[in-house]
Amino acid sequence: MKNQLKLAVLQLRTELSRDETMKKAARMLRDAAEQGAEMAVLPEMFNCPYAGRYFREFAALGHEDSVAALSALAKETGLWIVGGSVPEREGDKLYNTCFVFDGEGRIAARHRKVHLFDIDAPGMRFRESDTFSPGREITVFDTPWGKMGAAICFDVRFPELFRAMAKRGARLILLPAQFNMTTGPVHWESTLRTRAVDNEVFLAACSAARYVGFSYECWGHSLVSDPWGTLLAAADETEQILYADLNFARVDEVRRQLPTFLHLREDVYEVAK
Repeated sequence: MKNQLKLAVLQLRTELSRDETMKKAARMLRDAAEQGAEMAVLPEMFNCPYAGRYFREFAALGHEDSVAALSALAKETGLWIVGGSVPEREGDKLYNTCFVFDGEGRIAARHRKVHLFDIDAPGMRFRESDTFSPGREITVFDTPWGKMGAAICFDVRFPELFRAMAKRGARLILLPAQFNMTTGPVHWESTLRTRAVDNEVFLAACSAARYVGFSYECWGHSLVSDPWGTLLAAADETEQILYADLNFARVDEVRRQLPTFLHLREDVYEVAK
């Protein structure tokens, strides 16, 4: 099992044209591979504008072309690609879905967003459940660097999901996301670093870049945290590629220093249910 990973986090801006966005994603993936990255992460709804009016329209175009394109790019570049998320149609249901591809272009995992973004906060009202159905699975998958987990955006507000991934062996959790200009400035970084610290894992969160003037303006600020909560890389709101060198021995080191997993009191938690 490999202990070192060069990770690329692709903070791209989603355009109104899916073809234009896919061409941009392809360029960024090739650039990341040329810079020596071994794994790359795309944002939530990277190929579809993040607004209710677009979800069904882009789902009607089918997710298969985007999946095939990412598969081909993974095989071409040798990258493991965490494909952000796309609107996936299955029967009469739509899902906010992340497909993960190995370096041969095979689908290694699929995560359907478990917790849908339904909020009514000052300055922000949104209901993903008007369009999407929730996923029902905890997503942990095998890689040459060990087990990793995947979640999507609003999933990060539910620590139970992240603890479950860590308990299943995930040493890196990958989070495509699109926090907004209301919640992003106050909750984004603190929540992400807390999840990394809580579970003593690396956490890489890939946001879309901010699209000024669009109906849903994304906060951006993609980041990578180590298991101690130290930022290894961080972006502003603009389009860019972040790189981070991960040494998974750091997970073992932190867990020796703070052996929280040895002190879980599930007998108490069970009683508290």
